[in-house]
Amino acid sequence: MTSPTRPTTPKAKPRPMFGPVLALLAAEPHRAFSIGDVGKELPGRSSGAIGSALNRLADRGWATMSPGSPRRYTITAEGVDAFTAGAGASRAPSTTAPTPAVPAPAPTGPVPPRPGAVLRPNGVWYLPRRLGESTDVEVLRRLRRDNIPVLLYGPPGTGKTSLIEAAYTDAITVAGHGDTTVEDLVGNYVPLPDGGFEFSYGHLVTAMRQGRALFIDDATLIPPRVLAALYPAMDGRGTITIAAHHNEVVTATDGFFVCAGHNPGVHGAILTEALASRFSVHIEVTTDFDLARSLGVPHGAIDAAVALNARMRKHEIDWAPQLRELLAFKRVAASLGLPAAVANLAAVAPEPDRQAVVEALQRAYRGAPITPLTLGKQK
Repeated sequence: MTSPTRPTTPKAKPRPMFGPVLALLAAEPHRAFSIGDVGKELPGRSSGAIGSALNRLADRGWATMSPGSPRRYTITAEGVDAFTAGAGASRAPSTTAPTPAVPAPAPTGPVPPRPGAVLRPNGVWYLPRRLGESTDVEVLRRLRRDNIPVLLYGPPGTGKTSLIEAAYTDAITVAGHGDTTVEDLVGNYVPLPDGGFEFSYGHLVTAMRQGRALFIDDATLIPPRVLAALYPAMDGRGTITIAAHHNEVVTATDGFFVCAGHNPGVHGAILTEALASRFSVHIEVTTDFDLARSLGVPHGAIDAAVALNARMRKHEIDWAPQLRELLAFKRVAASLGLPAAVANLAAVAPEPDRQAVVEALQRAYRGAPITPLTLGKQK
């Protein structure tokens, strides 16, 4: 007697993941998603399928992958464009009923001013700029992934720190100056309320242990002997020794990365050969005047800034307004009026270059008399 044959249940076909994952990332372009984050938003999908979809997005240039654990993925401007054009939809013919499209989750949090904008930790949007065949944010993230230290250089106020914060949301910033010490980087003993002392680790050690990016702002103002404390952590060794704390050895974990900023025109800023050679990539950061226009900065201020920057490149003057000053000009004009904003821009210019700034503003505003913002008599 033969036993009855049990009917076989066909295996369920795997649900397509590429489209839903692309839609999820496009709905929150400022957010960096881990595989686990995507899994929470799209329950029932395997982590393997999610990871495969995310890697395909990165391979196409539609998402960037940050290093560290867990790896996180952020959609690029190209990815947003592809989603808008419907690239995530399946085009394969099917004889079965189509699977209902997974709606994109409703956006949560701040709405980006334009596709591809990156939200900095302070809540301010950064608008990426073109760099080679990609964007500045994507290039910096790629350099970190491949552990290639980068030096950003340019006048103060051009957005070097903003770029770092947009590219590396986990960045720790050290403000360099002539009084920066080795202890500021590696740590020192601090007094306790009971009269004892405790060793407090510096930013370099924190970044190494937590696998974070370390941004040395105004690095060329720091004495070379102090900067030398960084070099063992940046080279193949990836370790430092804290002599002041029992010769403790600290080893960098995955994700640790060093980048620096240099303001060539600042007095005392010296880019030594030893420092320059430690950073394999040097990127000049200048003011994007088209961006300033798109952000609503009055055209007269931009015209004056363009002329002054041209003179600065010829070494005729040492200072010219950058994006920071232009955005401040816009805010002052909105608050106090255009004449006050013009007078204030003249006032913030360094004394040696103030007359050149006044003349440029007069040309931009058709010869109107300009006096640096100054208190008058009592009313």
